[in-house]
Amino acid sequence: MDWNVAYVWLAVALLLGLAELASGALVLLALAIAAAIAALLAWLGASMTWQLLGLGFAAGVLLPLVVKVIRPRFSPPGVDYGTTGTGVEKGNEYRTLKRDFDGATGLKINGDFYRLRVADTDTTELPLGSPVIFQRFDGTEAIVTLKRPTE
Repeated sequence: MDWNVAYVWLAVALLLGLAELASGALVLLALAIAAAIAALLAWLGASMTWQLLGLGFAAGVLLPLVVKVIRPRFSPPGVDYGTTGTGVEKGNEYRTLKRDFDGATGLKINGDFYRLRVADTDTTELPLGSPVIFQRFDGTEAIVTLKRPTE
């Protein structure tokens, strides 16, 4: 068996496919398919430039397709993807906390403490355990509104 660059691309594709089994995000699978397309181009005798262009084009088409179209179909219903600060928490109710070392009032969102500010009054200190509704972030400060008591 003679060494061929197609075998290298195929090995990269297989390694990416195996790594996908650990991640489950389908992004590595899209990259594995793009590497397999580069392997096909190498097997057909295309130059390295065309192999890299084929890899880039395939990845450019497959990655958005996987992230926007295919991955949501595999997600459980009701899951809203996003990280802290992307707006996923907007409208959620939280209870205020006091930070140990300086007594600052804040919220714990996804395990991280954020100082708070009340949107209407610019107040930054509230009693411990006060119910608030998260609105948005302003830098690293959580902007909240006070929860109105229901009667």
